[in-house]
Amino acid sequence: MRLFVTLVATVSLAACQSSDAERSTKAYSGIAADETIRFTGTEPFWGGEVAGERLLYQTIENPEGTAIMVERFAGNSGFGFSGMLDSARFDMTVTDGTCSDGMSDRTYPFTVTLRVGEEQRGGCAWTDRRPFTGPANP
Repeated sequence: MRLFVTLVATVSLAACQSSDAERSTKAYSGIAADETIRFTGTEPFWGGEVAGERLLYQTIENPEGTAIMVERFAGNSGFGFSGMLDSARFDMTVTDGTCSDGMSDRTYPFTVTLRVGEEQRGGCAWTDRRPFTGPANP
């Protein structure tokens, strides 16, 4: 019995290690460093763009937006942007994935997850090289 348990544990551990080894460790390269990423979300409405280390975040209450400096880092399936918006932590991820804003007939090539302070929001994004499809002015 003890041999059986040891064998099962060894096989299970080997299976876990082979799965980890098969995962890609290559950084995401689907958006070039010189591209501007535009993003949008609803309920409440928010959006903006990020180019290099500068991110402009807009809301209904602040249509001109607030510019913040962010650090950009590449993960396995997208990019993350981190900074401070006023006194709140600002973290946004942009990943490959078909996205709908739920309000228009547009389809976007990227999904966005945004966290400002303790509040989390979801949205969509696009670039000039990978634009949204659908009406320009829905």
